[in-house]
Amino acid sequence: MTIKQLNSALFFPFSILLIALLFVIAPSRSFAQEDYEIQVYPSQTIEKGFTMVELHSNTSFKGRGIIDGVRPTQKAFRETFEITHGFTSNFEVGFYQFINIQSGFGAQWVGTHIRPRISIPKEWNWPLGISLSTEIGYQRREYSADTWTTEIRPIFDKDFKSFYISFNPVLGKSFRGLNQGENFDFAPSCKVAVHLSPKVDLGAEYYGSMGPIGSKTPVKEQSHAIYAALDLDLHPDWEFNLGTGWGLTQSTDGFIMKLIFGYRFGSKAKKTKGQPES
Repeated sequence: MTIKQLNSALFFPFSILLIALLFVIAPSRSFAQEDYEIQVYPSQTIEKGFTMVELHSNTSFKGRGIIDGVRPTQKAFRETFEITHGFTSNFEVGFYQFINIQSGFGAQWVGTHIRPRISIPKEWNWPLGISLSTEIGYQRREYSADTWTTEIRPIFDKDFKSFYISFNPVLGKSFRGLNQGENFDFAPSCKVAVHLSPKVDLGAEYYGSMGPIGSKTPVKEQSHAIYAALDLDLHPDWEFNLGTGWGLTQSTDGFIMKLIFGYRFGSKAKKTKGQPES
């Protein structure tokens, strides 16, 4: 690839990311989007011209009570509708709609987010998959202490012969809400999955939120959860992830079940093993 071709390939994606990053430069803390989209991201972006439609579903069988005026999560059923489109070979944009269904409140619209993401081009042949996602969005005060938030999500992953690993060291901030005066919140997540067969992966996922960087947030106020997860690769165009999670602190939902079901459409779609699109 020539320098001119490289500049052309990266100019548009990085322009969008820079615009998104302008919203990040404000003191604050992150919205717990993991309640609605419980997923460790792979580095691979969707191919140019392809679109992925996903439904993220989860329910809290043992949830949290009222915290900072936010509605309880006990027996809450959460739905996230996500649509992601690939604009170039290494740049995509995702859109989210969050829905909460709970006894006493009914079905409620929670908010919406937009997420541009760029990855290292495949032709560079790097030994490690790397991409950068930025996200900005709104959520209603009844469901989050912070109404306008953003996050920066670096993604590192590697698919070995017998297993796959991914690490997402997320930095989140709020610029309107209860925590808008606080520093970046550090919320790492990671996944290790063993390839039981060409179509079945069994793994473990971790999701955490340590609190604002530089602060001494007590462990009981931090969020830590571990999930057992099953991934099925039954067809290149379909995505299936089933997981059962356990919270490890009192600030985390105690027992959650989640399901991610997605379909990608476009011609000649080919999914990379171990890297389902998000």
